[in-house]
Amino acid sequence: MTTGTLLIVQNISQEGPGILDELLNEHEIAFERYDLSKGESIPDPSSFAGMVVLGGPQSANDASVQITGELKAIREALDAGVPYLGICLGLQLLVKTAGGGVLKCHQKEIGFREPDGEPFVVELTDAGKQDALFRGMPERLRVFQLHGETVTPLESMTVLATGRGCRNQVLRVGGNAWGLQCHFEMTPAMFESWIDLDHDLKRMNKKELLGEFDAISTEYAETGRAILLNFLEMTGLLKA
Repeated sequence: MTTGTLLIVQNISQEGPGILDELLNEHEIAFERYDLSKGESIPDPSSFAGMVVLGGPQSANDASVQITGELKAIREALDAGVPYLGICLGLQLLVKTAGGGVLKCHQKEIGFREPDGEPFVVELTDAGKQDALFRGMPERLRVFQLHGETVTPLESMTVLATGRGCRNQVLRVGGNAWGLQCHFEMTPAMFESWIDLDHDLKRMNKKELLGEFDAISTEYAETGRAILLNFLEMTGLLKA
């Protein structure tokens, strides 16, 4: 029996649901959150209206109990037709579960800008422009990146948005499972904590990072809210 509840899986405590948490509270949508880094286990996804798996420093190729357990749970969600959204590691786990590959990026994507200083942008493909996840969205979206691995999808998977460096930025698997390599869920408080905790971000100029985020914060939040609301509508937890 499916409940009117969203399942949220965290891989590490600091990578929480952010903007998604705000939306769930605003719209009084029930959710259960499980932090695997605290030893919590994922319940049966088939009893939930939707499943969200967030980012983390792990690799989808790890043989750890945490990762193998997540792959099993995601497989159960896909088999049960539960709407799924994966962010960063959550995308990589989705692709790995469905038979695609996860490999190291030729160059890590960190922060708001490409190595040449151009902003990180993802561009919707023709399929992305038609996909319900991006309904009402512009074709090019400013994003924040924090990953050292990328995915190689199967031909049966649909690429919805691409980037300059790591090309496969947003994918759909089947009819109702999506994964985002980039981050759209950050809040300002969440980002500030990441800067102090993440190994790669700590090497960068904190003042510049905060200034960059502040400069695009309105656009960034609007984009994140729109994408996440579109997903919540597809779970049936939020009525259009």
